[in-house]
Amino acid sequence: MNKEELKKWVSVQPKVELHLHIEGSLEPELMMELAKKHSVELPYQSIAEVRQAYDFQDLQSFLDLYYLGASVLIDEDDFYQLMWRYLCQCRADNVVHAEIMFDPQTHTERGIDFSVFMAGFKRAISQAKQEWGQSCLLIMSFLRHLSEESAIDTLKAATPYLSDITAVGLDSSEMGNPPEKFTEVFKMAKALGLKRVAHAGEEGPPAYIWGAVKTLDVHRIDHGVRSIEDPALIEFLVESQHPLTVCPLSNTKLKVFEHMQQHNILTLLDLGLLVTVNADDPSYFGGYLNDNYHALIDNLPIERSQLKQLLINGFKASFLAENLTETWLAEIN
Repeated sequence: MNKEELKKWVSVQPKVELHLHIEGSLEPELMMELAKKHSVELPYQSIAEVRQAYDFQDLQSFLDLYYLGASVLIDEDDFYQLMWRYLCQCRADNVVHAEIMFDPQTHTERGIDFSVFMAGFKRAISQAKQEWGQSCLLIMSFLRHLSEESAIDTLKAATPYLSDITAVGLDSSEMGNPPEKFTEVFKMAKALGLKRVAHAGEEGPPAYIWGAVKTLDVHRIDHGVRSIEDPALIEFLVESQHPLTVCPLSNTKLKVFEHMQQHNILTLLDLGLLVTVNADDPSYFGGYLNDNYHALIDNLPIERSQLKQLLINGFKASFLAENLTETWLAEIN
């Protein structure tokens, strides 16, 4: 298969998305529309100006814009629109199952209650399930630049909504905020029966991946590309099969790798790690899930067998019931 044939093939295969921040799917058009609706002052006069701001130097420069963008999300319908538009993109990309991260503290810090964003999210999820059978789960992420006390307060505030939340996660500024900072809140989440994931090894060192696995007892590592720097960690991850939810376009947009040709996803895959492909914050990083697969095809010597393994890994790494996983795996041809 040539590159174009590979792109066509992968585009129509059933896929899973495991590392997607719903606030990071806020497209400039919706951002400007909601800013106008709520009279929110943004430092941009046009959609083109917003897109120009997407030239990030590092994780923090992205986060600054990410939180600014989230400021336009205010009422229930805003959150419905945000989730609905992403789920429609899932349908277009044949993402049959998505495990979607959301950041409560980004909203509660602005005085917006769980009842507002959860109602909007649930309405969109219910509609997509009803209309075309879209499958998705929610992952509640704690912001690691805030205190563990704030994370604990967030977990407590989420109590009435835990039946709609599958897992907790850890995101935002990685450097200087090691996993160990959140030991207690992850213990509390585990006691509540919640699954656990954490960002580690994107900008942070391999030690953060060890911390996430050993201290937070996570089921998955979000990113994890810097694991390659620690041979003992690689050996452990091959043995344990802790999934890595890798986000290729994000990694290059945030300068984890200068160019996609330098990305180590195939190295990790060929070493036997359970690597998956995801979009992270698609509006800000230049593409949704199919776009990430296409970028790998365009820039790396990837073969159909490797693409197929990445697709399979997504299902294996998911929190789907085993019988559903097997059913979808049989659909990959």
